Amino acid sequence: MTIRLLRTLVAIADTKTFSAAAEVVHVTHAAVSQQMQTLEADLGIALFDRSTRTPELTPVAHKIVANARKLIADYDNLVPSALEDGGLTGVVTLGALRTTLTGLTPRAMAILKAKFPETILHIRPGLTGTLLADVERRSLDAAIVTKPHLMPVGVAFRELTHEPMQLIASHEEPLDDPIKLLTTRPFIRFNRSAVVGTLIDNWIVSKRIRVSETMELDSPEAIASMVHANLGVSIVPDLAVKPFDGIPIKRIPLGPDAPRRHLGLVYQEDNLKTRAIDELFIALNSVIDDAKSASL
Repeated sequence: MTIRLLRTLVAIADTKTFSAAAEVVHVTHAAVSQQMQTLEADLGIALFDRSTRTPELTPVAHKIVANARKLIADYDNLVPSALEDGGLTGVVTLGALRTTLTGLTPRAMAILKAKFPETILHIRPGLTGTLLADVERRSLDAAIVTKPHLMPVGVAFRELTHEPMQLIASHEEPLDDPIKLLTTRPFIRFNRSAVVGTLIDNWIVSKRIRVSETMELDSPEAIASMVHANLGVSIVPDLAVKPFDGIPIKRIPLGPDAPRRHLGLVYQEDNLKTRAIDELFIALNSVIDDAKSASL
């Protein structure tokens, strides 16, 4: 039994199929199957119920996966903890919301790499729910997320900033009243499975606004492109750190009671890469502070 085999088992548990796990661990489907046969032989137990079309983990396999996550985390933290460098000379895996990938995240990572060139950064985009689950499973060291209503046990949230929602429309749009625009123009909805999407939806309901939904997207760039093409209006966060090359669109405040998302860094409270996480937070805060100063 090796760490490599355990990583593959965990990947199968996370992705639900051998094919998807093969992409995660960068081997072929046949290699994943062979690795799992080897692991079952090493352990002397059946890890999969192969009577179903897609092999499913057995009850004992689920328990092994839970323990394997801890073993993998300890293995990955073995050198950082021994060197007491807090993970700064190893790999740091960071999850990031797509709304941060063209502004906040790249600028902060550039600061971190300039300060600690030996740090190896792996960035994974996703929605808050997925990223939180990955942090909880320890497949991510930390993630930039929107604060949810409930935090998983053992996961810490350090707030970075809060961003009010705003209405966006094409520059060709003559109206400036957000309520009139929402009730008279096609509405491009931010994905409701995202925390931001739920915030927006709750605000629309509280205002008793009836929108004519034309599409639902989770890519801020795609939403802005649709709005730019005058295909409708949308509500999105007013980003604390603007993209390098923003799409030219009209931005209209929703007013003093606009919903706000609280952006922060999440990580396991017992994560051994404490220095790396602290430096991540410092770099992110530095970029946000610079953006605020530039806007004054």
